[in-house]
Amino acid sequence: MFAGFSTRTRRTRIVGAVAGYLVDVVLGDPKRRHPVAVFGRAAANLEQMTYRDTRVAGAVHVSLLVGAVGLLGAVLQLLAGRRGSVAAIATATWISLGGTSLARTGLQMSELLERDDVEAARRLLPSLCGRDPAKLDRPGLTRAALESVAENTSDAQVVPLLWAATGGVPAVLGYRAINTLDSMIGYRSPRYHRFGWAAARLDDLANYIGARVTAALVVICAPIIGGSPGGALRAWRRDANRHPSPNAGVVEAAFAGALDVRLGGPTRYQHELQIRPSLGDGRQPTVADLRRAVALSRVVQTGAAVLAGMLVYRWRP
Repeated sequence: MFAGFSTRTRRTRIVGAVAGYLVDVVLGDPKRRHPVAVFGRAAANLEQMTYRDTRVAGAVHVSLLVGAVGLLGAVLQLLAGRRGSVAAIATATWISLGGTSLARTGLQMSELLERDDVEAARRLLPSLCGRDPAKLDRPGLTRAALESVAENTSDAQVVPLLWAATGGVPAVLGYRAINTLDSMIGYRSPRYHRFGWAAARLDDLANYIGARVTAALVVICAPIIGGSPGGALRAWRRDANRHPSPNAGVVEAAFAGALDVRLGGPTRYQHELQIRPSLGDGRQPTVADLRRAVALSRVVQTGAAVLAGMLVYRWRP
């Protein structure tokens, strides 16, 4: 992945990525005017002009937005120069990560469900995923939250960290643009079935390697939270391909096996009801399992940063 880059460039990118991770651990997401939210509003405004019910229009929409963000990232990295490169990469990584907020929201959800405050849990669920919370009961909310914690461990933490370490500012900002567009238009709803096709496929491509790195880290880190590495590996190999997403299935299956729970089943979105196959062969997840999933997510996030740190040692002059 690092072929063609000098040792100095490799080290700079990896150090910047790890620094961005540490800032996210300490500060969490930016409190005001989050750049991802600004991008989302810009994408929604552009959609009013680019929308047509065709794949070509969707591809143009995605190309304009991702291309603009990638170009902006390249310019920012160039302006930062050699001395400012670590700070630029760290900042771009920080605003692209969401691991700390993910863990906090997952724990908040577990607390609400523990108190049996289903209505408050339904109001919180959109912060984790795009499912329709109105018809979910306590077990349904628990499963939805656990699956979202698993999937977003990859999307919101491990994968952007890898992109930052391998490609610097333009790569990590470009990835965050792709992932944000997928969350906005990458649905099989009547409006986005064709227009969102390019966003969904590009997101699949951008996450392909990182999702499997995440699953491998789940296998390695499972014993730290009392989970089963063998169960994680077995569920990953057996069940991942059953999931409609080539990447989410890998991570969710690994989490299911590590925690000895069963995920999947009826999954309701605003636009459709999906009947997903089972992932794992354990019990139905409980609130305690959700808390364990958050703990596993945090350990995996740390493991990804440690892995990046080991690469710095590998390429030190």
